[in-house]
Amino acid sequence: MEVKTEVERRPRMCFLILSFDLFLSVSFSLLFISNLGMEMLSPFDSAWAASSTSQPSGKLNGNVMRGREIFNGKGICYYCHGIDGYIGRRPRLETDTAALIDKLNPPSSDLRNPEVLRLKTNKERARAIREGHPGTGMFPDTTMTDQDLADTLIYLALIRKDPHPEQ
Repeated sequence: MEVKTEVERRPRMCFLILSFDLFLSVSFSLLFISNLGMEMLSPFDSAWAASSTSQPSGKLNGNVMRGREIFNGKGICYYCHGIDGYIGRRPRLETDTAALIDKLNPPSSDLRNPEVLRLKTNKERARAIREGHPGTGMFPDTTMTDQDLADTLIYLALIRKDPHPEQ
């Protein structure tokens, strides 16, 4: 009969604990999203339109997790709006970049506070992302695909706790 030592059992136990933590994280995220009435679709589902330059319309078919990755990554939204939309949690930036952002007038919007947001519909938000927002420091992002835009908009709906993310 083979008896396993404590050291031989540890890797399996660590794997089980990590797997359980991942399971809890994913389960919580799905539960949270479903309570907001939002759909979570795979990134392979279709976006609003086939063209990368068209304006979105209709039901929002985005992926929250991809939207978060875009917001905090290639979309560089987090430079001005903060990591995960927390306006006070900006990433480490070059000194001159941070100084320019601090001088924005009007300052960047707090995307987690719907009461202070001027753009009220996804159509307005999509236009501001694609074309920039006149009178602010928001510059156009012409690199986002329709799917990137749909993912980002659904993520923005999540962080502002929007009960009607499709609007």
